[in-house]
Amino acid sequence: MADTVRAAVQVGPRNIEIREFPRPVIGPDDGLLRVEANGICGSDVEAYRGHLRMGRGGAVVPGHEPLGIIEEIGERAAERWGVQPGDRVALEVIVPCRSCHDCLTGRYQACRNRRFGHGVTGVDVAPSLWGGLAEHLYLTPGAVLHKVDKTLPAELAVMFNPLGAGVRWALHLGGVGIGDTVLVLGAGQRGIAAVVAARAAGAGTVIVTGLEADAHKLALAREFGADHTLVVDGDGAQDVVERVREITDGAMADVVLELTPMATEPVTHALQAVKHAGRVVLAGLKGGREVPLRTDLIINKAINVVGAYGVDARGYAEAIAIIESRRFPLEKLHTHTFGLDDTALAMETLAGEVPGEAAVHVSVHPNS
Repeated sequence: MADTVRAAVQVGPRNIEIREFPRPVIGPDDGLLRVEANGICGSDVEAYRGHLRMGRGGAVVPGHEPLGIIEEIGERAAERWGVQPGDRVALEVIVPCRSCHDCLTGRYQACRNRRFGHGVTGVDVAPSLWGGLAEHLYLTPGAVLHKVDKTLPAELAVMFNPLGAGVRWALHLGGVGIGDTVLVLGAGQRGIAAVVAARAAGAGTVIVTGLEADAHKLALAREFGADHTLVVDGDGAQDVVERVREITDGAMADVVLELTPMATEPVTHALQAVKHAGRVVLAGLKGGREVPLRTDLIINKAINVVGAYGVDARGYAEAIAIIESRRFPLEKLHTHTFGLDDTALAMETLAGEVPGEAAVHVSVHPNS
């Protein structure tokens, strides 16, 4: 058993170093996860570029989508979590206190007492190994774990986070139901996951937008059930609002999911394309920039606008159930697997910065 653990550490924009940390000593209330895979998220890319700040701004082990095997666990921790060494689990990014009013009433994402988070707590906080881009990850007593079928390939099982986002944003926040028309602005892995979730819920018509560079993603969106895919840039750019009007014969979309990173115009498109009293879910981070907002549209159309903050336990559980059902060919979403030493390359690949590489879902497997 090695005394040290290798981890990727982001020390600044586009600056990732491989460092070694002491292997944590595990007591009765905590544990140690051997990381099988960590999915790379669009927010990881924006943090890598320096557009978003993760944690307090210092050096951090990124990775908030960890999947792995319980390697060590304390007696009380095993009883509390209901796991044993050898179990495969997925981790939530948030580590709530589990005791405050928000936690006890089901709003643990708003916990004001939380001190740690996976992929966001800095290496200056002992024992440093908080993120999934490391050979091992420290399981602090308040961590939220979900068991996952060990027979699934790791690159498939690690999709629990993007698929969880699709389930939560489309179904729980968007309220997509049987026969609904759903517009998904953005064809990334979470946009495609929203298509899967909408189809699982019985949506009638699904429309997805993307860029010319997203042709491979739009093709996958169609394969997973999108009825219409719209290219919004280049010479053949389509007017999103007018196309939705044509497709729906003027009825417009019941639910619109705005998932585009950094772009501001799609927020206006979402408000214009939704029907009267429809629902708009905002999940695309804009790097802190102000977005021009036509509030008259919200008022005059009686639009329900909902902010989507990550994924909660229900979203993760239902997403894992979808993955374990094997009903959808989710393996087609996974395009790239990297080792720990190539973490920066993984970020750049998902960002579309590597010529000739068309990425959708990317994961880093630290122990491979």
